[in-house]
Amino acid sequence: MTMDMTREITLEFVRVTEAAALKAARWMGKGDKNGADKAAVDAMRGMLELVNIRGKIVIGEGEKDEAPMLYIGEHVGGGGIHDPQVDIAVDPLDGTTLTSKGLPGAIAVLAAADAGALMSFPSFYVDKIAVGPAAKGCIDINDSVKNNLKRVAKALDFKMGELTVVILDRPRHKKLIDEVRTAGARVKLISDGDVAGAIACATASSGSNILMGVGGAPEGVLAAAALKCLGGDIQVKIWPRDPAEKKKIIELGFSKKQMETVFSAEDLCHGDSTVFSATGVTGGDFLDAVRYHGDTAVTHSVVMRCKTRTVRYITAVHQTKTKTVPSRSESREVRI
Repeated sequence: MTMDMTREITLEFVRVTEAAALKAARWMGKGDKNGADKAAVDAMRGMLELVNIRGKIVIGEGEKDEAPMLYIGEHVGGGGIHDPQVDIAVDPLDGTTLTSKGLPGAIAVLAAADAGALMSFPSFYVDKIAVGPAAKGCIDINDSVKNNLKRVAKALDFKMGELTVVILDRPRHKKLIDEVRTAGARVKLISDGDVAGAIACATASSGSNILMGVGGAPEGVLAAAALKCLGGDIQVKIWPRDPAEKKKIIELGFSKKQMETVFSAEDLCHGDSTVFSATGVTGGDFLDAVRYHGDTAVTHSVVMRCKTRTVRYITAVHQTKTKTVPSRSESREVRI
C-alpha cells in the first residue's frame, strides 16, 4: 500500500504539526529555544504514534546519539503490516530562536512520502536557490547571482527593482547580499526559518520571489517537498564550511562527485506521493501564530498533496481543558 492510496492519512499529519505548534507556542518569548524545541519534538513524536503508518524518520533532529526522539532512522507510527511504509521528514520547530525571542516566522513542519522517496541528508550545510511555479526552470545554482535574478525577473514580468530575494542574515552571506543589491534587486533578511522562507517564494501574497544562500540540508529537503506540491523549484549543492567538515561528509558516504552535484527538487523528493503539513507557531508571511483565548487555542495550518497540487488551509479551534497529546518523556498524556 502506498501513501497515494490512503489520502485520509494526509489530514492526520495536520494533527501532528498542530500538536507540535501548540506545545512550542507555550514557550514563545521565554528565551529558551531548547525548551521550545523539546516540547515540539515530544508532541510531534506522540501524535505520530496515533497515525496508521509504518514510518521511518529520514530527516529529523539528528543522529540517534544526538537526539532521544525523532532521530534519523527512528521508526514511528502506529500502523500494522497492512498500513503504508512511509518516509518522514520533520522539523518540529523550524525557528527555535524565533520562538524563544517571540519573533515571527516559526513553524512546525512535516513531510511524508512513499518509502525511498525522500533523500536523507545528514545535518550539514547546502547552498540553495528556490522559486515559485512562475519561475520554475529559470534557476541555475552554478550561474551568477545577476543572471539568475534577470531570468526570474523576466519570468515574473518584474523590473529588477521589484524583485525580492530572501536570504538568511548570516556573515557568510555578505558577498551574496552585495551582489543582489548591485544587480538592483531588493533583499529581505530573515534570522531563521528558511523552510518558511522558501515556501513564501511560492506564495503570491508574501511579496518574496526567490530564496538564495546557504542553510541546513534537512531544511532543503523539507522545502523541496513543499515546493513540489506548490509547483515551485529548488536546487541545492553541498557546502562544507571547512576541510574537516568536508572530510566528515565524505565519511558519511557522500562521494567527491556528489560534493559537486546539483540536487534538484526531484532528487530531494522523488515522485508525486509527497504530502506536506505545516502549522504556524509565531506567525509570519506564511501562516498565522497560535492564539490562546481562555480555554481555547486557535491554530493555522496548511496541508498539501503533490499528486493533485491540492493546498488546504485549515483553521482549528482546540479546547485546552480537554485536548491531550501523548508524551513519551512524561509517559502519559499531557494537556496542550
